[in-house]
Amino acid sequence: MPKEYSPFSPGVPVPIEFFIGRTEEIKHVIGAARKSVSRSSIERCFVTGDRGIGKSSLCRFALTLAERDLNLLGLHVFLGGVHTLEEMIRRILERLIRESRDRPWFETVRRIFGDHVKEVGLFGITLELDSSDKFLARAVSDFVPTLKHLLKQIRGQREGIILVLDDLNGLAGTDPFANWLKSMVDEIATSRDPIPLTLVLVGLAERRTELIRRQPSLNRVFDLILIDKFSAQEASEFFIQFFAAVGVPVEREALALMTRYSGGYPVLMHEIGDSVFQVDEDDHIDEKDAFSGIVRAAEVVGAKYIEPGITSAVRSEKYKSILKKIARTPFGHRFLRKEVVSGLTEDEARVFDNFLRRMERLGVVGKDLERGPGIYIFTREIYYLFFWLQALRELRIESKSA
Repeated sequence: MPKEYSPFSPGVPVPIEFFIGRTEEIKHVIGAARKSVSRSSIERCFVTGDRGIGKSSLCRFALTLAERDLNLLGLHVFLGGVHTLEEMIRRILERLIRESRDRPWFETVRRIFGDHVKEVGLFGITLELDSSDKFLARAVSDFVPTLKHLLKQIRGQREGIILVLDDLNGLAGTDPFANWLKSMVDEIATSRDPIPLTLVLVGLAERRTELIRRQPSLNRVFDLILIDKFSAQEASEFFIQFFAAVGVPVEREALALMTRYSGGYPVLMHEIGDSVFQVDEDDHIDEKDAFSGIVRAAEVVGAKYIEPGITSAVRSEKYKSILKKIARTPFGHRFLRKEVVSGLTEDEARVFDNFLRRMERLGVVGKDLERGPGIYIFTREIYYLFFWLQALRELRIESKSA
């Protein structure tokens, strides 16, 4: 029976009270915000890293610190599914309205938008922007003047704004967004009446590349903050802290297993931690609990984070067997073709090149040309870790049937 409460939060940004590590990256964001306030300038950061690496959690934590320590108005806006500037502006303004609801300056914000603010939902506890296409089109072009007017109205209550635009998938590849972004930065930077704004974009490296391709000048506009996976030591501390939060001790062998199979990826650390927590029955995590939880997590990770095209492509028993052997090898997320082939059966070796071509088409592996011929690399380490988890699961099944 599932436990009522888990300290882990798979699939969503980690709660502030459980955030750990990332000290230098947080200092970078806070340093930019402090500079913005002291110089009344626009400062720009682009936070990037692989999927599930903790970009949103880091930004959420940095924003909280900026609000507390620098007296900034913090807006964390998620733009998933947004493809137009008008919808982006609507989400930003709605976040502003909702974040202001219980603040002293709420009536000021409400006056700025007038009749466009409406209360919806049960008892009217949710605020939305009731906006026409004409209003939103004007709001796109008037975005900077609106921010200036807002800051003048709440001066003394907030010293500036930190705006986090998260999940740029739908916007980054569009000319309107890239050009609007460059124009907005230039407008503030060259204004005789600049405003203290810290703008933080959050997205995959591919999104940044798309933006720069659309507007090359953006390459030098944003400071790059790269979020990498946790070290083994940091991952161990993560599991210790999270289990300690609910009074559950962890044995050393169990800790080593969870640390190893999570690969330092926060998304896997949360999934594995949550699965181990759920399978444990005596509020004491031993090696058996950890192993069972990791096997359980393998299925969850496959369903939630691996594209269906990839999982369906490896239904062939030969392909699954090949992937398991790659995952069991000590090569890490790179592997040498001839070394893999040497460990395959005759039937597996016969289809191996077809397998490689299929995995390349799906974007799972690619040739590592810098390392030399015959060397392949998983394009995302999470793919390698997923197949590693699947290999462990198959070993568990095999051991049970033996």
